[in-house]
Amino acid sequence: MAQKIVSLPGIGEVVLAKRKGTRNLRLSIGADGRIRVGLPYWAPYQAGISFALSRADWIKRHAPEPASVFLAEGMRVGKSYRLHFIRDNSLKNVRSRLAANQIIIKSPVDSSHPAAQKVAAAACERALKKDAEKLLPQRLEALAKTGSFYYRSVRVKRLRSRWGSCSNQKDITLNYYLIQLPWSLIDYVILHELTHTKHLHHGSAFWKHLQALSPQVKQHRQDIKRHKPVLTPQALA
Repeated sequence: MAQKIVSLPGIGEVVLAKRKGTRNLRLSIGADGRIRVGLPYWAPYQAGISFALSRADWIKRHAPEPASVFLAEGMRVGKSYRLHFIRDNSLKNVRSRLAANQIIIKSPVDSSHPAAQKVAAAACERALKKDAEKLLPQRLEALAKTGSFYYRSVRVKRLRSRWGSCSNQKDITLNYYLIQLPWSLIDYVILHELTHTKHLHHGSAFWKHLQALSPQVKQHRQDIKRHKPVLTPQALA
């Protein structure tokens, strides 16, 4: 089988694959979003290009949705990880793995392709959770000792809107997206939840106690409003 990879305007990368025994032009989109045109062995590659361009609307309707955040080579994810894309045309699907402090994406398509972005986003989520599960409980324990707080348990998970919570049984939950924030804001959220182990409300006694622990509480409350619990990798300066 002979093949050629081309980049088409408005479509992106397309694999033109010639195979003996193929009689007609065939267009398909793989599970990983890779666009492929099958051609008879005798057909010119230009025929495949023209065919793909003529089906541009169909491709747009059936291509996977891109990730909400564009992920690029070398981005920092959480406190510990860096994102790396490796192009490998021998692969059939986009692959990902976490190795040491790296998020490695191996892909038969360019890193900007929706399929590569989708797999990379999922891998970044896994890295964030792993990073948060390692670092946030350690920080919670240290701050609890400093303020003589007692909590029964801690869970690190994805929360849609809140950065953390504390139950009336003193079980604390921390959002794994916290690990993307500056340590000053992470500490503020953790101290906020620890204060709830003694004041399970937002009355004056709660804020007075938190103010004693975090003198910049008003500034932190303003600063944290600029952040949302979503994947937000940072480009290296």
